[in-house]
Amino acid sequence: MSNTTKLTVNKLNLTKVNLIKGAVVCFIDENENDKAFLNEVILKGSEMLKDIKKHPKYHNLKDGDFLEFPLASNTKIEAIIIVKKPNDITEVNVRKVGAKLANLTHYDSITIFTSNIEFLTQVTYGFQLKSYFFDKYKGERSKRVKNINILSLSPKIFKKNYLEYSALIEGITLTRDLTNEPSNILTTEEFAKRLESLSNLGLNIQILEEAELKKLGMNALLGVGQGSPSPSKVVIMEWQGIKGKDPLVIVGKGVVFDTGGISLKPANGMEQMTVDMGGAGVVAGLMKTIAIRGAKKHVIGAVGLVENMPDGNAQRPGDVVTSMKGDTIEIINTDAEGRLVLCDLLWYVQQKYTPKAVIDLATLTGAIIVALGNEKAGVFSNNQPFAEQFIECALEEGEGAWQMPLDNSYDRLLKSHIADVKNVGGRPANSISAARFLQRFVDNDLPWIHLDIAGVASTGTGSSISPKGATGWGVKSLNKLIDKYF
Repeated sequence: MSNTTKLTVNKLNLTKVNLIKGAVVCFIDENENDKAFLNEVILKGSEMLKDIKKHPKYHNLKDGDFLEFPLASNTKIEAIIIVKKPNDITEVNVRKVGAKLANLTHYDSITIFTSNIEFLTQVTYGFQLKSYFFDKYKGERSKRVKNINILSLSPKIFKKNYLEYSALIEGITLTRDLTNEPSNILTTEEFAKRLESLSNLGLNIQILEEAELKKLGMNALLGVGQGSPSPSKVVIMEWQGIKGKDPLVIVGKGVVFDTGGISLKPANGMEQMTVDMGGAGVVAGLMKTIAIRGAKKHVIGAVGLVENMPDGNAQRPGDVVTSMKGDTIEIINTDAEGRLVLCDLLWYVQQKYTPKAVIDLATLTGAIIVALGNEKAGVFSNNQPFAEQFIECALEEGEGAWQMPLDNSYDRLLKSHIADVKNVGGRPANSISAARFLQRFVDNDLPWIHLDIAGVASTGTGSSISPKGATGWGVKSLNKLIDKYF
C-alpha cells in the first residue's frame, strides 16, 4: 500500500530511555534538554560517544547530515543516530533532515527527540513525506521503518501543531496513490468513485456524466474520450468553509491514460502515460487536505476524467469541434488532448460559479520538461501579482516553479484556415502556445494561473523529499496560497 509508517507521540521521560527500541535520533544542540537526552542515551548505549564533538567523523559532518553508530550491548537501543542541525534552519531544510532519516529502513523503529517543537514538527513532516511506498501490487513489500516514535516535552502542543501537516500528508498520499495507480485499475469510473468517497469529509461532490456534458456543449472534452469504452466525466468537489465569499477554483486534467489517440505515441515510454491524470490527482489531494483541516475557505476543485484511445470512433486529425464557449477548434494532433479537456472545464467553472481566481494544473506538454527538466513546473499567468503570490508560496514549500512568457506574439502559431483556432502550434514554444490556447477560454479580468506539471508530477529518481514515482507536487504550495491569500 502507501505510507504505512506508524506515528506515535509521547512525553519525554529520561528514566525510561532504556525501554526505547530500535534507533534513537539525537541532535547536537546546546539546549539543556537536548544535551540531557543525548547524555542519557549515550549512558545506556556507548561510553565511547561521550564527547561526540571530538569524534573524528563529526568534524567532516555536513549540516543536516548524521552519523550512525550501531550498538552491540544489552540495551534495546540498536543504534544512536547523531544529527548535525543545519545552520540555515528553514522549514524546507529541516524537512530534508527528516527525509534523510526515513531512508534508515534497516530499523523497524526510530525514536526522535528535540526540545524545539517547531523543529521536531518539520523533521516529522519530512520523515513522513519521504516514507511513502506504493507496492500494493508487489509480492515482496518494500523495506520500511514501521514505527516512528516522537518524544516531546509537550506532546499536546506537538499534536496540535502537527494537525495541519497530518492533513497535508493525507492529501499528498492521495495524490501520489492516484498518480501511481495503473490505468486498468484507475479507470474514469473508478477515479470518480474515489473522489465521490471524499464526501465523507464534508465535501460536496457532483459528477457530470456524458449526457449532461453533451447538453452543456462540452464537445472538446467529449471528443478526447470518444475512442474509449470508459465514459468521460467531470467531477466537482466543493468545500464551503465560509459563506458569502467567491471561490478559488482549481481545475485539473484527468486523462487516465493517453495513447495519443489516432496520433499514436511511440511504444517506448508509453507506459508512463498512466500519470497523465496528475493534475486531477493534485486537485483531489488538495481538496482532501482542505477538508481534513476544516479550512475556513471557499474552494472548488473541478476535474475532467477521460481516456484517450484509438478506435473506429476516435477523434481524427483534421476534425473540427465546437467548444462549450462556442469557439471552433481544428484538431491537428489528437495527442494534444489535455488542452481540449481543460478549455471546456475552464469555461464551465466560470459560467457556473463566480470565481475569485482560477488555477489549472496539467501534465500538458513534454516541451516543459525540455525547458525546465524535473526540477520546476512551468507557471503561466494573465495576472502578475497572482503569479508572484503562487511562486512565493512554492518557494516557501520547496516546490520548484518558474514563470514562463505568455504574450500574444505566440498566437500566430495557433491560427487555423478553417476554424477559430488549432489545438496545437507545432514544436517551437509548444508549452507557451498551449498556455495561449487555454487563455482563450479565460475571461481577461479573471486572475488565472496555468501550471504545466509534466516534469514534476512524477520522477524516475525521486528527490530529497519524495520517493521515486508520483511526487504530490503542488498540494503544499496551493494549500499555502489558499491560507495566505484567500
